[in-house]
Amino acid sequence: MDYTQLPTVNATLNAISFVLLVAGYISIRQGKKTQHRNCMVAAFSCSVLFLCSYLLYHANVGSVPFEGQGAIRKVYFFVLITHIPLAALVPFLALITLWRALRERFDAHRRIARWTLPIWLYVSVTGVIVYAMLYHL
Repeated sequence: MDYTQLPTVNATLNAISFVLLVAGYISIRQGKKTQHRNCMVAAFSCSVLFLCSYLLYHANVGSVPFEGQGAIRKVYFFVLITHIPLAALVPFLALITLWRALRERFDAHRRIARWTLPIWLYVSVTGVIVYAMLYHL
């Protein structure tokens, strides 16, 4: 199997997740509950696909070193260091948030979603940034 396209697939899935999360947030603010649910389930599905693809890539390719030098190197590592621990939290936060919504525990869902959404958005955006810096700089 050719794994060289997986980083692009991963960045695309992160970008799609970001768009779906924003659309889901806007939908719920407008009272469109079905549209909100559909966007969030789709965002979760994209994130699951991303995680599978990411693990497949790194299990077969390993780490790719950042080649940039100077100030951009510091920026890259700052983004990466903030991205990694938050990315590790997202699957747990997303599962809990989704579970509470599916169980119709909407008060509990809203309480955790206030934390989950900004963290998930940040991870999605910084995932694309890390990709761009690592493979296109």
